[in-house]
Amino acid sequence: MKSKLLLLTIITLLGFGIVAHAEGTFKVSPPGDNKKNDINGAVSASENKKPVKEVNVTAYLLSKKEKSVLTDESGNYAFDDLKPGTYKFVFEKIGFKKVVKDKVIIKTDEAFQMNIEMVESHDFELVPTPTHFSDF
Repeated sequence: MKSKLLLLTIITLLGFGIVAHAEGTFKVSPPGDNKKNDINGAVSASENKKPVKEVNVTAYLLSKKEKSVLTDESGNYAFDDLKPGTYKFVFEKIGFKKVVKDKVIIKTDEAFQMNIEMVESHDFELVPTPTHFSDF
């Protein structure tokens, strides 16, 4: 009987240790807990509406870089725990024109979604060839 009680106690303590370790490693939110100061959204290509992955999204507060994230495979991004204030969000990816969203107000008790469409950049640099400057 004592050995069963001891075994049960050990298993229980190990279970709490694993849960505590998991909560320390990952950010765990209880179900239904809508965090405040959150902004999230999706980035898609304007031509075909397909998600754009690996877009660098940077949040600036008072011209100071606060946080930067990359979009996932589905073009989704998320910021949490942003300080209240007026932000500038910059969306950048090679092959696309940079998108800047100024004067985005983050309030203490609000969370919202900001979806962005990016336009592909077809600009390229012309490099003169040696024959370009020759006289024929």
